[in-house]
Formats: sequence, C-alpha cells, structure tokens
Amino acid sequence: DLESGARIAVGDIKQDPLDFALWKARKEDDEIAWESPWGMGRPGWHIECSVMSKKYLGDEIDIHAGGEDLIFPHHENEIAQSEAANGKEFARYWMHNAFLNIDNRKMSKSLGNFRTVREISEQYDLQVLRFFMLSAHYRSPLNFSADLMEASKNGLERIVNAADNLKFLMGNAKAEAITDAEAENFAKTEEFVAGFEKAMDDDFNTADAIAALFDLVKFINTMTDEDSSKEYLENLFDRLVRLTEVLGIIVDKEDEILDSDIEALIAERQAARKEKNFARADEIRDELLAKGIVLKDTREGVQWKRA
Repeated sequence: DLESGARIAVGDIKQDPLDFALWKARKEDDEIAWESPWGMGRPGWHIECSVMSKKYLGDEIDIHAGGEDLIFPHHENEIAQSEAANGKEFARYWMHNAFLNIDNRKMSKSLGNFRTVREISEQYDLQVLRFFMLSAHYRSPLNFSADLMEASKNGLERIVNAADNLKFLMGNAKAEAITDAEAENFAKTEEFVAGFEKAMDDDFNTADAIAALFDLVKFINTMTDEDSSKEYLENLFDRLVRLTEVLGIIVDKEDEILDSDIEALIAERQAARKEKNFARADEIRDELLAKGIVLKDTREGVQWKRA
C-alpha cells in the first residue's frame, strides 16, 4: 500500500512520496481555488474533515465513526494531521461499519440493485428496517433481502405483541399490588437486563442485545396472565420499554406521532405566528415537545427532530 506510485501519482514537490496533500494546487484556470501562502488552490479532502471537527467539536472527540473503506487513507490521515496540529489524541474510539449487500451482492446503481430508504419505507415500516439493521453487529457485513426483512418484521412483531398483551392485561387487572411470588419473578428479569447491558457494552453488540430482549419477551409471555397484578404487569412493561428505547424501537404505539401529523402542527404553528397568536404557537411547540419532537426555527424554515 505504501509503495510509491502504487495508489496515486508520485508528487515531485513533496519532501517524501508518502506525504499526503493538505493543500491541493490549482490544476486548471476554471478549477475552484482560493488564495493562500502556498498559491491558488483548495484544501485536501482529509484536512477538510479535521478542520470541521476542530471547529465544531474541539481538538479531541470521543467517538469517530465511518465506513470501513475510510480507515485508510482518510481516517489515518485525519489522525496524523489533527494530532500534529493539536498535540492531543484525536479520537478516543473508532467505529467502522461494514457494508450493506443486496441479495448477497454489493449494492450499486450499476447492478440495478440500489434501494433507497424512501423506497423501502413504501413496503415496510421503517421500524422494521431499524430492527433489521440491529440484527447484525455494525462491523459485520449485512445482507438485505425480502426474506430477511420478513424475518425482521416477525421478530419486531413478537416484541410489540408482548407489549400490547401487557397493556391489555394491565387494563383488566383485578389486583393492584404486586404479590411476593410476583416480586420474586420480577427479580429474575434482572438477568435479561444484565445480558442486554453486557451485549451493548461489548462494542454495541446489538444482535446479542436483541437476543436478551427475546428472552425477556418469552418470560413475559409465559409468566403473566389475567390473574397477574397491575403493579407486576406495569413493572414488566416499564422494563421492556426501557430496553427497547435504547435501540430506538417503539413498542408503545399510543405515544407515537406520525410525520404527517408533525408537519400539520408545524404549519398550524406558522399560521398562528403570522397572526401574532404567540400563545397558540407556544402551545403547539410544547405539545410537540411533550411527544418528543424538538423544533428549531432557522432562516430556511422550521426544522424538527425526534428527541
């Protein structure tokens, strides 16, 4: 990899052929360029990232992520130039994700097997896509296929159905307080939490974390019935929600708000502001915030995100 001229042409003006360019000299008159102490040119693509990182995140960052194809030369060059400039470790942790394949072939437009998230959303709930992505370790290649998406859909439904069943039982529970036997049963679920946390602490091993979730779901399905107390059922439901929320999986659909509903409320808020009805505008912002939607007013318009 380091052999001179093997990857890029040898630069005659470099002190060492292995050096990489921080500043690219202008090659043609119509090429975009800026004045600099080194002549007309532009930043090299490695230095761009180091400068943006320094400006917005500081000299040192906790986690740097990217595709595995960026390890060399991009990320190694980022380290070299950032640490030389700042005298500090550039990033404490690196996370490099593997590639997504389609039906065991690399996804590419030339092969005609390129799928966008928008296209997938027309066929599957995006929660299914999220669950599919979580089913493998981020450093392992992932193969997208209809069969695997159906399996992910079924797996997600198992978790959601367990939550729905708990809510049904909670609504019809005869007893309020948890019994001693139920408290003993609930204590056993700590091992599923421990398994989940151990997996996530092991380099975000989401596949094993989901396995722990399924263990909890199996326990819930076998250790609850119409005679279970409301407190016991609520404790199990809270435990299930807490773990699924870590993965961004929504099991309590009652609190979910659709994108179209969010856009409609934002439009109503904009109309209220135009009419100087600021009380209603603030009311809508608070309503969305209560549902986990954060608004940001910019010159380009209102931006929103799920908290």
